Amino acid sequence: MNAKDNMESEELISVQAYCTTSHVSISLIDNLAESGLVQLTVRAEQRYIAADQLAHIERLVRLHDDLDINVEGLEAIDHLLQRMHTMQEELQRLRNRLRRYEHPAG
Repeated sequence: MNAKDNMESEELISVQAYCTTSHVSISLIDNLAESGLVQLTVRAEQRYIAADQLAHIERLVRLHDDLDINVEGLEAIDHLLQRMHTMQEELQRLRNRLRRYEHPAG
């Protein structure tokens, strides 16, 4: 499957529909996209959100609305969460390697 096929099969939700059903302002989604926190797909002059980004967007919206965190704060939080996730993955890889040395097969 090439990149074009993947883009065509990707489930997309219009920004307008998402904002209407979720009671989120379009300007917030625009600000998140401008800051690079969210990637929007444009087709036929309409903007769409990939379905696999919805959980991330909802987390950012909750932080923004519930804790009154601005977009710059969301950028910092997102960066730290990504670093933490990377460190957790590295820790798991190191634990797995250590187990192999502690309990060699055979």
